[in-house]
Amino acid sequence: MDIAALAAEIASGHPGTGAYDADDATAAGQLNAVNRTMNKATMTGSEVFNSVDAGQWSGLTDADKQIVWDIVHLGTINPFGVEQTIMVSVFGATSATITALAAARVNNVSRAMELGLGYVRAGNVGEARS
Repeated sequence: MDIAALAAEIASGHPGTGAYDADDATAAGQLNAVNRTMNKATMTGSEVFNSVDAGQWSGLTDADKQIVWDIVHLGTINPFGVEQTIMVSVFGATSATITALAAARVNNVSRAMELGLGYVRAGNVGEARS
């Protein structure tokens, strides 16, 4: 546990919810609450393909299906890279597929996870505050 980083976070407050509670156990709970998102660095082809709306898939041309098929078979996909740009051009920016991909390319995490602290206990908060 990086106590210095935890102390700095407690002093500055949660970026979404503000100051941490004075009670160490409550503050630990606030730090461990899953209320943040982090972008995924990569996605698998399966994750991307499972986000494709079946109705939209059936409406694609064979050429567009091949483009999508080629992307999902790259292995490791950058969900914020050129692959995303191509998927938007195939499906349209406001499509159900792109909405699903936008949700799939982030992880829901706690503030503690976001900071790389792991699971924070009341004793950790107490130590950081001392």
